[in-house]
Amino acid sequence: MSAPKKMSLPVLGEVDRRTAFKAAGATLGAAAFAKAMAPVVEWASHETSASEFLQKHFKELRPDELATVMSRLEDEARDEYGADVTIADYRPQKGVKFGYALNLSICIGCRKCAEACHKENNHDRVSGNSYIRVLEMDKGSLDLESGNAAYDHPVPQPDKFYMPVQCQQCERPPCVNVCPVEATWKEDDGVVVVDYNWCIGCRYCEAACPYHARRFNWTKPEVPAQEVNPNQGYLSNRIRPQGVVEKCTYCLHRTRTGRLPACLEACPTGARVFGNLLDPNSEISYVLRTKRVYVLKEELGTRPQFFYFFDT
Repeated sequence: MSAPKKMSLPVLGEVDRRTAFKAAGATLGAAAFAKAMAPVVEWASHETSASEFLQKHFKELRPDELATVMSRLEDEARDEYGADVTIADYRPQKGVKFGYALNLSICIGCRKCAEACHKENNHDRVSGNSYIRVLEMDKGSLDLESGNAAYDHPVPQPDKFYMPVQCQQCERPPCVNVCPVEATWKEDDGVVVVDYNWCIGCRYCEAACPYHARRFNWTKPEVPAQEVNPNQGYLSNRIRPQGVVEKCTYCLHRTRTGRLPACLEACPTGARVFGNLLDPNSEISYVLRTKRVYVLKEELGTRPQFFYFFDT
């Protein structure tokens, strides 16, 4: 007796969900497919519009389709949060590759960077979420696992130094490799992004990140209307839906238009350096030439584009 045929479905990263469902229907038969899809259809009718549920991957959207999607998201922000927002598509600039450096000698652990990130990126107010964790470290130690991110005393402490950790925008990002639906990828300017409408919330990327730089939206974000940052990017700081993983994007809605990341502007000591790694005259290039820099967990081969250094 011949072996039973295996069901073969298209990869969701290569086709839209409508095509995948059609292929599944052809394989299972109309009655069986309708029964299998009934819970999904019921969920879609209550939680989101059909157009959103069947939306194409960001890379497959034509300009007019993307404009329609962003308009819908603006309407949703108005309906759900009472805020008038503008969502735009900010693309990488040619000849630009972003890099970040942090001077650990002058970081004082004030967490102003994390606070700015929280506000700029429309994070849930109840959880106090931010893409930045500031670790209080014992001087002479670089063991991240021993760092304390929950300190609540005055800073800086004389026997400590402070290490903010966020997405390292790796050259070889393990988070990208494990995504089963290709909802996350690395762009030409070095920023790793997420299509939040394509993410299925499996959290594989969160588990794969060795820097604990990804966050999962367990609940629908709560942001008062007066606190919503109205200037938003589709791949960056728009309010993310419940059930997706999110991450730092170097504030691409700012940096791709020539501005600096919000965390850098908030730093009171000037510990943060950001710029174009391809420009030999940029401040970040100067730091890499003249300072003894290092990256976190170099042995993993992820090749972070976020660098740390001390003055001495």
